[in-house]
Amino acid sequence: MKLQDKICIVTGAASGIGHAIALKYAEAGAKVAIADLAEDKAKAAAEEISAKTPGEAIAVVMDVTSEDEVNAGVNKVIDTWGGVDVLVSNAGIQIVNPIDQMAFSDWKKMLAIHLDGAFLTTKACLPYMYKQGSGAVIYMGSVHSKEASPLKSPYVTAKHGLLGLARVLAKEGAKHGVRSNVICPGFVRTSLVDKQIPEQAQELGISEEDVVKKVMLGQTVDGEFTTVEDVANVALFLAAFENNALTGQSIIASHGWCME
Repeated sequence: MKLQDKICIVTGAASGIGHAIALKYAEAGAKVAIADLAEDKAKAAAEEISAKTPGEAIAVVMDVTSEDEVNAGVNKVIDTWGGVDVLVSNAGIQIVNPIDQMAFSDWKKMLAIHLDGAFLTTKACLPYMYKQGSGAVIYMGSVHSKEASPLKSPYVTAKHGLLGLARVLAKEGAKHGVRSNVICPGFVRTSLVDKQIPEQAQELGISEEDVVKKVMLGQTVDGEFTTVEDVANVALFLAAFENNALTGQSIIASHGWCME
């Protein structure tokens, strides 16, 4: 799969899954914008990727819940490289609580980052993709786009919502050569997941070991976490796919936790 000289924006790319995707794209020859709220980390990631790959990388400071910041970030990419071919909407957080104890402010924050962020970045990129007659938009969903777990009501709601957004974009974007798909990973051992382990242990009244073995990995076929490299490989495949044969779809990478 080649992305030579393709211009890619990856949100939340200073660390975790987003960083792995950005690195994978640059290894394939792409020009990658590391769009992240953490400016120092974004700059460090861009420098690292530029130094170790045949591609290029720049840092773009972006709060995906701010329309002004999203538009300014996308404009920086356009000014630097002249277009945008791939958007990966990956930025996300996690807040764990039962519904009856979930603060409305936390609910709104979660939906703003996961759903509003996906909408705003998509809206900002589409005029350039439509003008050139091609593009790929990839949303970072989750097995929780298909399933539900206790304590994660806004996260599950948002990840389900991304399926709808991707499907609408697949139908609207087809005549412009723009594809949209959703990656649905299982549990990936990132800082986001590490944070959940003690939180869920406390909420569920079980050990942290049981959270990992029973809650997170209990329904996989091999008891293994999905890796950031696994997700990056799927993201490369979707970005490099060349036509509308693969659009409006959700690709599950979960070690068999969820099967369709």
